[in-house]
Amino acid sequence: MRNACEERIESLLSQLTLDEKIGMIHGAGIFRTAGVPRLGIPSLVMSDGPMGVRAEFGDGEWVGAGHGADKVSYLPCNSAIASTWDRDLARSAGRVLGCEARGRGKDVILAPGINIKRSPLCGRNFEYMCEDPYLTGELAAQVVQGIQENDVAACPKHFACNSQETERLWVDTVVDERTLNEIYFPGFRAAVDAGAYTIMGAYNRLHGEHCCTSRALLDGVLRDQWGFDGAVISDWGGVHDTDAAAHSSLDVEMSVAANFDEYYMANPLKEKIGAGEIDETVIDAKVRNILRLMIRLNMLEPESRQRKRGAFDDPAHAAAARKVAAASIVLLKNEGNLLPLDEDRVKTVAVIGANAETEHSYGGGSAEIQALYEHTPLRGITMLLAGRAKVRYAPGYIALKRPERKRNWQAESIDRPREVIHSPKASETDRRAAIDEALAIAKDADAVIYVGGLDHRHDLEGQDRQSMRLPYGQGELIEALLAERPDTIMVMMGGSPVEMPWLGKAKALVWSYYAGMEGGTALADVLFGRVCPGGKLAETFPVTADDCYAHKLGEFGRKDTVTYRDGLLVGYRYYDTANVPVNFPFGYGLSYTRFDYENIAIGRADGGWTVRFDVVNAGERAGAEVAQMYIAPENRQDGEPVHALKGFARVTLEPGERKTVELALTRDHLAVWDSETHGWAVRPGGYGVQIGASSRDIRLTGRVEI
Repeated sequence: MRNACEERIESLLSQLTLDEKIGMIHGAGIFRTAGVPRLGIPSLVMSDGPMGVRAEFGDGEWVGAGHGADKVSYLPCNSAIASTWDRDLARSAGRVLGCEARGRGKDVILAPGINIKRSPLCGRNFEYMCEDPYLTGELAAQVVQGIQENDVAACPKHFACNSQETERLWVDTVVDERTLNEIYFPGFRAAVDAGAYTIMGAYNRLHGEHCCTSRALLDGVLRDQWGFDGAVISDWGGVHDTDAAAHSSLDVEMSVAANFDEYYMANPLKEKIGAGEIDETVIDAKVRNILRLMIRLNMLEPESRQRKRGAFDDPAHAAAARKVAAASIVLLKNEGNLLPLDEDRVKTVAVIGANAETEHSYGGGSAEIQALYEHTPLRGITMLLAGRAKVRYAPGYIALKRPERKRNWQAESIDRPREVIHSPKASETDRRAAIDEALAIAKDADAVIYVGGLDHRHDLEGQDRQSMRLPYGQGELIEALLAERPDTIMVMMGGSPVEMPWLGKAKALVWSYYAGMEGGTALADVLFGRVCPGGKLAETFPVTADDCYAHKLGEFGRKDTVTYRDGLLVGYRYYDTANVPVNFPFGYGLSYTRFDYENIAIGRADGGWTVRFDVVNAGERAGAEVAQMYIAPENRQDGEPVHALKGFARVTLEPGERKTVELALTRDHLAVWDSETHGWAVRPGGYGVQIGASSRDIRLTGRVEI
C-alpha cells in the first residue's frame, strides 16, 4: 500500500505533460532545472560546493553576478574536516553549509566530496576527505546529515572512482569487485545510509560505462543493492548519450553549456520518445525521484511556507568554521618543544612565505567561492599579537599569477582537456632578492615562522599535479632559511602532501589544509598555544609520489585506461603492509601534551565485542587525542593489508585526567567482500585488535576470534 508521499507523487505525475516532465530532468540554467508553475512545482536550484556556496552566475553563462550579496562563509576543505577525526565537528560544518545554501535560495548543495585519495597528485584531493573508506564514511555521514537539517539536499560526489583529473571525462577505470566494495564504495554507502537525498555521478568511465549513466553502478549498486530512492544528478557535462541516460537511473542531466534544449535528456530524448524508440515511462521514473526529493525538502505547497529559511552572514558560522579549522591543524614535528611560542615574550616575529598572505577562497575550480572574508596566517598572527610585538613580513618566494583566460575554464572543460597553464618563472635577480629579503628579517627576529606549501594553481580541478615537489623554488629558500635560523617554525599549507627533503633540518613543522575564513586565526591560536593541536593526518605523507603503489604500478594519470592494480593496498594499507618508509604515517599528529594508553579489555556484546581502554593525559596542558582502532586478520591473504581502521574516538582531557574509551567492534567490521557470492563474508579465525595513536604507533593490542 502506497504512503501519502507516493500517492502525492503519482497525482502530480499524472497531471504533467511530456514537455513539462522533460523540463524537470535537465538543466534549464547553469544551476537549475525548469519548474512547472501551473502545478506549483518550482525549479530545482543547485550550487557548488564543499567549501561554501558558490557565487551566483547568470542562467546561461559562466559570468559572475558581480555583486557582494553572494558572499558567504568560507569553510575548511573536506581534507581539513577529515583531519579533525571529529564526527561532531563534521556535522557542524555540514550544518553551516546547509544553512548558508538555504539562505542563498539553493535546494541542493553539491557536497561533500568523498572520493578516495588514491594518489597524492590528484588535483582535487583537497575537496576529498582521505585515503581511508571507514573514516570517509563516518565523517561524510555527519556532513550529509548536518546539511540536510536545513531543508537542503546534500549531494555526495563523485560516484565513483573519480581519483584522477587527467582525461577525467573519458578515462576508463577498471577496478575489481572486491576493491570497489571495500575501498571505493563504502563512503557513498555510508552517505546513502545517512539519508542523502541526492548523489552525483562521476565524469570518468567505470568498466567502459560513463558513471553518470552506468546501469551497473546506478541501477545495480545504488538502487538495487543499497535501496537508494533519491535523485541522481550528473556531473556538469558528464552525459554523452541519450539512450544511456534514459535507460539508467540518472534523474537530472546538468552541463556547462547554455544550449539547454540540446542536452541529451532534452529535445533528443523527446524526439526518441515521439519516434517510439524510448518509452515515456523511463521519464516518469526520473520525475518520481525528483518529486520525492522536493517533498522531502518541503519545496511544494503548502509545506514550502514552513520551509527553513537559512542564513549566510551569521557570526555563529564563523565561530564554527574557526573551531573546525583549529581542530584540523596537525603538529608534525616539535623538537625541543619549540612550540608553542610565548606571546608575552616574543617581541619581534618574522613571517616568511607567500602563503602567509595568500587568500585561497577564490581558486581551485568549482570549489571557488566569494568569501565574506579570509583571515590569512599573516593576519591571524598580527591580530593575535595585537601590537604587543612587531611582525615583519617577506614573501621569500615569488608566486606569480597565472595568465588570465578569455573564457571561463569550466565552460570549455568538456570540449577538450584542461590546458596546463604554467606561470612564468621569476627572474634570477628577483628570486635572489626575495630570498635575501627573507633572510634579512629572519636574522634578528625572536621567532621566525615560514608559511609555504601549495595553492590553487596546483591543487586544482581538471588538472593533476606533476610531482610532490614544492613550487616556486621554495626548496632553495627553505634550505637557506634553516641554515640561517634552525629554529624556524615551518608551516606547510595545501590539499595534498609535499616532498620535504629539508625535513631532517626542521625542528618544528605544522600542517594546515585549506582551513577556511578563520584558517589564519586558527593557525595563530595553535602556534601561540591558545589551542593545543589535536589534528591527525587522514592520509599518509610519503617521501615522494613514486612511493605510492599506484605510481609504482604506472596506473595513475593514464589517459585511456587506468587499472587499479593496487587493489586493496591504497594509502596506509600499502605503506604499512610493504614497510615503505614515509615522512608521516596515517593517523599521525603530535600535541603540546602527552597521552598514555592503558588497560585494554575486550568483552562480548550483541553482534560482536566492546573494546575498552583508558587514555590518560600525562602532560601539563589540556588537549585532545584521537585514539584509533585497527583490525589485523591473522589469516591475511596475498593482496590484503596488514590492518585496517575500524574505529576511532576523539577525546579531550585535562592534565592528569583519565577517560575510558569504548569502541564497538562488530562482525561487519571483520567482513570482506566475496566476489564469488557477491556479498560480505566473515572468515573464521583470529583477528588482532590494535589501539594506537597512528597506524604505526600501536599502543595496546588484543584479539578476537570467529
